[in-house]
Amino acid sequence: MVTGTTTTPRLVLSPPRQADLAELHALHADPGVWAHFPSGRHATVEATARILTETIAGWEERGLDFWTVRARLDEGPGALVGMGGCRLHRGPVWNLYYRLAPTVWGQGLAQELIAAARAAAAAQHPEVPVVAYLLEHNDGSRRAAERAGLQQVWRGPDVGNPDPDAVRLVYADREVDVGMLGVVTGQA
Repeated sequence: MVTGTTTTPRLVLSPPRQADLAELHALHADPGVWAHFPSGRHATVEATARILTETIAGWEERGLDFWTVRARLDEGPGALVGMGGCRLHRGPVWNLYYRLAPTVWGQGLAQELIAAARAAAAAQHPEVPVVAYLLEHNDGSRRAAERAGLQQVWRGPDVGNPDPDAVRLVYADREVDVGMLGVVTGQA
């Protein structure tokens, strides 16, 4: 079982705590973070608190969920720059999540986070596919998934999105069963 803090060359990845709420809310309320999906922006701290509560419970129940992402400094963790990792989601898949502050985009930090998340998921349940579920027009997220070696396994409507023309892509680290894809995409 994977527990605790993980480090990469430039990041400190830690299970979140209630004390992280203000920083996580600032991240999730930042319009720049949600440029590709404005309706996902957290308008209230309660929206962030719900995700934080789910994430803490995931760590307690399964030993792996999303991390807080902080810059790695010589003296220890620095400022919060994101949230991400893997969470068991909608059935038997690891949902790969990476949300980083716009100030650190383009520096390769998503790749460090994705690599650590995939390693943690594989250490816990190597038989479970890792999938990235993203909006087609989110070029940065798509490029990050592709750079990490994930392959597009599905393209279709984004069920529940307020934009009826929104298209979702599913990238995966291996072939994914059609039935499982239906569950992941809300098509089942």
